[in-house]
Amino acid sequence: MTKIVKRIVLASLIGVLALPASASIVNLNATIDASQVVGGGSTSLGTGSATMTLDDVTNLFNWDISWSGLSGPATAMHFHGPAAAGVNAGVQVNIGAISGLTSPSIGSTTISGAQATDLLAGLWYINIHTATYPGGEIRGQVGVVPIPATVWLFGSGLLGLVGMARRKKAA
Repeated sequence: MTKIVKRIVLASLIGVLALPASASIVNLNATIDASQVVGGGSTSLGTGSATMTLDDVTNLFNWDISWSGLSGPATAMHFHGPAAAGVNAGVQVNIGAISGLTSPSIGSTTISGAQATDLLAGLWYINIHTATYPGGEIRGQVGVVPIPATVWLFGSGLLGLVGMARRKKAA
């Protein structure tokens, strides 16, 4: 391995190791529609989407939820959990009380450690209620957005270079 490659690998490793331990912002999302409503018989053509973030140290949870095409105005909106897709659960956060019932609904709140664990495990869902569908007109399971492939590729490349350097040194 050339001296330049060794220096790049060493500088990269030092840079990564020198980073201070800090909060990680976890990105989450949801697609919201009637097909996910459980037991409510919703035939709504309404749809929506949500992007969310969770600070894994402070548990500050942020959301931006948009929807359209409902049978009427939203009467309530909640994050429910813990529940897998296809299962109903109790209210965890009353979104409507925090950020209103008009699209887009943008807000934040601090959640408990147990709530954060359930959220990150994919056990929360968004439910938007209307007068026509008081049990929920549209619903969307919340999921973690995967880490971009470029991060994995960079890490894999660094590990590969380190492995090559060790093999050459041993030879």
